[in-house]
Amino acid sequence: MEELDEEMIQFEKDHPSKKSSGGNGGGSMRILAIVLGAVAVALLAALLVMMNKKNALVKDLNIDKQNLTNELIALQGDYESLSTTNAAINDSLEVEKEKVGQLIERLQKTEATNRAKIRQYEQELGTLRSIMKGYIRQIDSLNTLNISLRNEASEARREAQESKRQYEDLRTTTDQLSKKASAGAVVKGRGFNLVAINESNKVTDRSSRARKLRACLSLIENSIAERGWRTVYIRVKGPDDILMTDDSGKVFTCGGEQMIYSASREVDYQGEEVEICLYFASSQGFEKGKYTVDIYTDETKLGTAEMILK
Repeated sequence: MEELDEEMIQFEKDHPSKKSSGGNGGGSMRILAIVLGAVAVALLAALLVMMNKKNALVKDLNIDKQNLTNELIALQGDYESLSTTNAAINDSLEVEKEKVGQLIERLQKTEATNRAKIRQYEQELGTLRSIMKGYIRQIDSLNTLNISLRNEASEARREAQESKRQYEDLRTTTDQLSKKASAGAVVKGRGFNLVAINESNKVTDRSSRARKLRACLSLIENSIAERGWRTVYIRVKGPDDILMTDDSGKVFTCGGEQMIYSASREVDYQGEEVEICLYFASSQGFEKGKYTVDIYTDETKLGTAEMILK
């Protein structure tokens, strides 16, 4: 601006005739020069602000990309820690773990400024997390089922031994017979088992092939129990823990309580151990997940069994 003023002064010296007649024009030129200079400074300041904002945005995007990478690496570690004795689940875990590794590779090759891709990878991360939670539930269910089966086996052995002891005591002691007759006359069960069968009546663990559920048990030997026909009832619950029925509203009474049942069967009980199986078919098919069956007679609840369909 100083150079511009000097040029204006020199112009006035070189052109004295213009000074008297164009004084106002010289002042206007100075004002215009000042305005243009101020505009240039403002534009430069605005450009610097925009560049700083862009650099800050790129920095934030790089941080987001690194955080996403860290979350994927952590998820990969979580998949590494999952294991089960079920070969099918282990194979599926390997597939999902490979997907996580491939996603990490794609993310590393993507620029942080590609916001659309980064958002897509975040959605894929959410999907992989949801899948892992499903496997965790399956593994927990399998562990629970194994513990339940061991407990049921132990309980069945205990009940058999107790039954035998009661039988021997009842044969030799009239007083004990009168005291234990009521409780001992109740028929109990053991060996509870629940499986799915396909159209060929073969056992399957695939929900897509399951056509019926089969619940089997044994009514144990009891010499003092009343002999004759007994009705065995089953109450089947699906993965949503809702009772499954054929909508006919069939009801039985046990212990003074009325309950809806899924299926029933009569058996001729003559005091000796007898095996029995009951079947339940759903018109809507069977979904994946855990199924539970509670087994009753009119006298008591006999037991429970569980299974998982894939």
